[in-house]
Amino acid sequence: MKKQNLLLVILIVCFSTVIAQTKSLKKSSVLTEAAPESVGISAERLARIDQMCAEAVKNGDLPGIVSLITRNGKIVHWKAYGMANNQEGKALKRDDIFRIASQTKAITSTAVMMLWEEGKFQLDDPISKYIPEFKNTKVLKTFSYADTSWIGEPAKSEITIRHLLTHTSGIGYGVIDGDERMRMIYHKAGIIDAFTTKNVTIGENIKKLAKMPLHHNPGEKFTYSEGLDVLGYFIEVVSGMPFDVFLKTHIFDPLGMNDTRFYQPEEKAGRLVAVQQKTEGKWTKYPVTFYDTDYPVKGAKTFFAGGAGLSSTAKDYAAFLQMYLNAGEYNGIRLLSRTTIEAIMGNQIGNIWGEDPEKVHGLAFSVVTRKGEEKGGISSAGTFEWGGYFNTQYFADPKEKVIGILMKQTQGPVNDETGWKFRQLVGQTIDD
Repeated sequence: MKKQNLLLVILIVCFSTVIAQTKSLKKSSVLTEAAPESVGISAERLARIDQMCAEAVKNGDLPGIVSLITRNGKIVHWKAYGMANNQEGKALKRDDIFRIASQTKAITSTAVMMLWEEGKFQLDDPISKYIPEFKNTKVLKTFSYADTSWIGEPAKSEITIRHLLTHTSGIGYGVIDGDERMRMIYHKAGIIDAFTTKNVTIGENIKKLAKMPLHHNPGEKFTYSEGLDVLGYFIEVVSGMPFDVFLKTHIFDPLGMNDTRFYQPEEKAGRLVAVQQKTEGKWTKYPVTFYDTDYPVKGAKTFFAGGAGLSSTAKDYAAFLQMYLNAGEYNGIRLLSRTTIEAIMGNQIGNIWGEDPEKVHGLAFSVVTRKGEEKGGISSAGTFEWGGYFNTQYFADPKEKVIGILMKQTQGPVNDETGWKFRQLVGQTIDD
């Protein structure tokens, strides 16, 4: 009987894996390094990026940088500059591991859309259908600074999965929320915002979050939120698998993202880059605040934050973005359909960011519009992008088939201009 039960579990896991990602009629190559000229990139112009990164470290603007550029599925630039940990005198290596924070969001969104492709739900389903605690949400009406008590009024509509994907749900973001009242309410309730070494699960956290007031009625505005954390728990509910296991078996393993995890094993802990701050002109390790920056390698390792919890490498994340540039396929494995990706890249928030904006928000990324392309410096229309709390940035340009990734690990004020310079300088390297 026990053997039969074990066989059944194995069959269920295998079946769920096969459904989520399938063999593709196409087979792209895995990312490998190639001469810049072979894919229409000027090596001479690429040197400007090399110089920019080196100078940023030399001038003390950043402790260290890993920069990576691909074109047509080939890595043409992948270098490390500076230090991984200045106090320990540890030089940065290009395959070192970084906390990618909000770059986690696109990966969680991708997992959601893989389940959507299986017909598990509709994007405009209320989240309360799957997480009942969200059934009677309220919008913040009054707040008392004296005792942090609040009164809410019933929301005009329910939060949907689409709202959570597009930051239009009205849910806040605790400690980093722009509204002091929300920060106080979340703190009092013990909401975990993104990172923790404590023995907490996302299910426990999300059920508490469901009882918090909303900034506004769902769909009315764009408010950066913990919506992707909600969707991490949603993935567990819908798939029947732990969130971290789902990501590993359905995204990381198929894409060869072997260094991307919520928590790194002991043998990889030494590759984790220190989060640093500038103190009296020197780079020092960032202290424990509302979180411990060493969360990826210590503590309970039970909290899988779908909005900000992953750590990864530049090359791993490039493989994820390359899958999108390949219209959902990588190395002969299809994670998403081309038609699904077209929906993901569409404007999902209407004119919330204004009429004819430079960027809009899709179901996983911010996307450059024609107006943004014409302004210059932020790549072609259709380019998708985001970044992370610890000063990481990425973009992928489907028209030019270019990916650009900057990995850094800083907190606090820094004189860092590499983000905009890198984006601008990548564009000028194209020579075809």
